[in-house]
Amino acid sequence: MTDPLDTTPDRRPGGRTARVRTQVLDAVRAELAEGGHERLTMEGVAKRAGVHRATVYRRWRDVAGLLVDVIDAAGEIDWQPPDTGSLLRDLTALNEEIQESLVVQPSFAVALMAASFHSEQAAQAQTQLWTDRYAQCEILVERAVERGELPAQHTDARSLLIAATAPLYHQLVLLRADPDPRLPERAAEAAVLAAAAGAFTARREESV
Repeated sequence: MTDPLDTTPDRRPGGRTARVRTQVLDAVRAELAEGGHERLTMEGVAKRAGVHRATVYRRWRDVAGLLVDVIDAAGEIDWQPPDTGSLLRDLTALNEEIQESLVVQPSFAVALMAASFHSEQAAQAQTQLWTDRYAQCEILVERAVERGELPAQHTDARSLLIAATAPLYHQLVLLRADPDPRLPERAAEAAVLAAAAGAFTARREESV
């Protein structure tokens, strides 16, 4: 799962409309990274994008519309979860991608997360993006069960994935600490050990 906040979509041909969208969304990312969501304005985005502000208002209507489209753009990335042959290596590779994205654009990541607390539209879009990304990564857990790395009982894939990736966000976003090159593997290993011990096994209630 690439970081959901790494929102640079594939550049696909699509005429002037696609070019304008690319310019505007790139401008939104730059404005967020520099000034945070508090300073994000339609005028500032239009000026940075080199697009008439009327065009920006007509397509995105307001700042919330810009935020939603930036988040939606993340879902357009053609990305597949790692497939290394082992759960530990898969989760480590996933964490390395997350750490890299947070190191490259830390201010943007924090600003977009903060914006979701001030815009219900952005919050809904971000929740949907995270939901989709976790669902996409559940294949890592399914493969691990098939290989016999995890208990045969039903394993809660989302809980496992959250446990494996959360330390990256805690370290880099909450604590704003320097990246630790060992953290991606250590966090993955802790989650794998917990999963192998049954920590994420969903215990189904027996019928009476």
